[in-house]
Amino acid sequence: MHVSYRQLRLFAALADTGSVTGAARSLHVTQPTASMALKDMAEAIGLPLYEVVGRRVMLTQAGQALAATAREMTATWGRFEQTVDAFKGLTRGTLKVAVVSTAKYFMPRLIGAFCDRHPGIDISLEIHNRNGVLQRIHENLDDLYIMSQPPRGADLQDTVFLDNPLVLIAAVGDPLTTTSRIPLASLAGRRFVLREVGSGTRMAGDQFFRVHQFQPDVRLQLGSNEAIKEAVAGGLGLGVVSRHALHGLAGEHGVVAVDVEGFPIGTHWHLVHRAQTQLAPVAAAFRQHLLATPTADFLPLDSKASRPPTARAE
Repeated sequence: MHVSYRQLRLFAALADTGSVTGAARSLHVTQPTASMALKDMAEAIGLPLYEVVGRRVMLTQAGQALAATAREMTATWGRFEQTVDAFKGLTRGTLKVAVVSTAKYFMPRLIGAFCDRHPGIDISLEIHNRNGVLQRIHENLDDLYIMSQPPRGADLQDTVFLDNPLVLIAAVGDPLTTTSRIPLASLAGRRFVLREVGSGTRMAGDQFFRVHQFQPDVRLQLGSNEAIKEAVAGGLGLGVVSRHALHGLAGEHGVVAVDVEGFPIGTHWHLVHRAQTQLAPVAAAFRQHLLATPTADFLPLDSKASRPPTARAE
């Protein structure tokens, strides 16, 4: 069986993009060239690797196994290339990071600071809900992952690197916004707008409510913090979001964090990667960059004035 490294890269691109055209574009070859290379690979292996359903490529069982192998081999070679570059100085390379959607409020600033130090590094930032990030972990698609609720029992290297307080928000003008130390039980008659089941925020919120024996009356379940903020601002109910979703402030865009007993809920951001995978030099450098960044740098500029910077230890 003879399969070239270039063919493996092409098949990995096919699995990632879901089309021959997308794979060809990724490797800067023509579609006929990509189609011929994929056909030659299937003949060399002796099994069908994929079929086209509609306009989408569906991998066979053999194709799924080959995709996993191709990703592993190309990732290993990529780490070697970065190791060689590291001997010369960290001047180039590619970093792949996948984060849950709430982390988008601070990750671009941190990536920007890293790129200022290493301008030759290319960054791929994938933003998904928790299930999407879990799938990427399962398929080993990225170097690092950031989430608030890592999967239990997975073979992951897990480091807590930042607080992620969850706050209860109400619309501006709601009587709750002018009251202090509100008992949780007093909210029994209020409606709630919460994140979708399976999100990290929802998991932490549900656990908090169970511990305090409180059953929220859920009116809406929404898939983004922006949608929740808009729904709460429109008077549809109370919401639970990360403080980061308010850009580090007590209020934003028609909503205010209210003072309810038990809130904020103390959760954390986790930096994880596959334990059995040695980090490439670029990924190791970015991990250290995150762990060494002062807490204040995770907040937007307009929320830092009254917050003295504090360093965090790993």
